[in-house]
Amino acid sequence: MTGFSTPAEIDAARRDFAVRAHAWEADRVRMALRGAVTLAVASALMLVSIAPAQAHDSLVASTPAAHSTIESLPAEFSVTMNEPLGDVSGEMAGFALEVVDAHGLYYGDGCLSIGGHTLSMGATLGEEGDYRMLWQVVSEDGHAASGEVPFHWSPKHPTGATGSVAPPKCGGGTGKTPVPVPTAAPQRPRANVGDVVLIGAIVAALVVAALIGAVMLGRRRRS
Repeated sequence: MTGFSTPAEIDAARRDFAVRAHAWEADRVRMALRGAVTLAVASALMLVSIAPAQAHDSLVASTPAAHSTIESLPAEFSVTMNEPLGDVSGEMAGFALEVVDAHGLYYGDGCLSIGGHTLSMGATLGEEGDYRMLWQVVSEDGHAASGEVPFHWSPKHPTGATGSVAPPKCGGGTGKTPVPVPTAAPQRPRANVGDVVLIGAIVAALVVAALIGAVMLGRRRRS
């Protein structure tokens, strides 16, 4: 018996090696596809988590500023949002701006006004102490948001204003029902249709790019 193989054995060995090489190549392509799909899914989840945050209405400024101490009465109380506000009904439905002292008495003239991103009301304050400005707004796209701004009033000269047991009504008097202080956890903001379409397009592009890359990798290895 010699150490040399016959031509038939050599051909058989070559065919066997080619079959195994093809199987290895197929495994590599499958692994590349799995990695690409995993990357696409991870990217989609990240985009989905980011989109609602972008659609969320948030407070960017207020008068008075949160946790500030003011010594003079501002011309008006106001909150300014990152999105433009929209009074669809024309009756200020869904909007509220209330200033309450430590005893639960209400201040301000009750006359709400919207200007772009800002909701405002004429200002009045009573005795020195801690106050809270409670606000609720609706943006042009229909998203609602609410919160409160705490501040301290330390006047140089007493204003002499007296509070009311119910929220003041524009033009005099008080409203029938106070708007409750927002205590519930904020609802999860919703992404709008444009965000969903954009996310879908990006995910589809990632998947297609991953598939093309895997196919090209397989062809390059075979060549």
